[in-house]
Amino acid sequence: MIITGAGKMFCAGGDVQSFGDAGDGLGILGKNITSALHTAISRFSRMRAPLIVAVNGTAAGAGFSIALSGDIVLCASNAKFTMAYTGIGAAPDGSSSYFLPRIVGHRRAMELMLTNRLLSAEEAVEWGIVNRAIPPEELLEAADTLAVQLASGPTNSFGEVKKLLHMSSDNSLETQMEAESRAISSMLVSKDGREGVGAFLAKRKPAFTGE
Repeated sequence: MIITGAGKMFCAGGDVQSFGDAGDGLGILGKNITSALHTAISRFSRMRAPLIVAVNGTAAGAGFSIALSGDIVLCASNAKFTMAYTGIGAAPDGSSSYFLPRIVGHRRAMELMLTNRLLSAEEAVEWGIVNRAIPPEELLEAADTLAVQLASGPTNSFGEVKKLLHMSSDNSLETQMEAESRAISSMLVSKDGREGVGAFLAKRKPAFTGE
């Protein structure tokens, strides 16, 4: 699955004008907006398919949060990233307080959220927020190429990778290794697992079907 922006920006975050127009209903509006956003991000994280995020321009507020939730993140070399929330007296949403410190560490996450500093594409790569920065005109082609590559691979295996990595932050070493044992055992006896082993031994390219 690929997520990208349709305009010059990837995503500018919440509609601040609607916040101003909501009056006394702003608290309810905020709850409704975050409920929908958080349901989507939870689905992205729990689904077995890898999520490729192609950040084609500035990612601010919830846009930055969405980028953080990706499994593989590509960005245009002119993309910018900013948390932005405290700039309007708000607090982070969209999973950023979960993913950002896990990706960049507590100190850097705190700095980004308190100061709203603008992070360049180069810095985003350096900090591990983005996998690769790509010339803008090549971004979507690169994302499509990666998606085709992944779609032709052992997709059930990819789902297990996602699940194991999400579990690892909360599990003890022994609990995580038990989860790994169960995952590799189930994958090896799957159709794709048998195909992968057979192809390796026969020195041929495997033909995975996602089963």
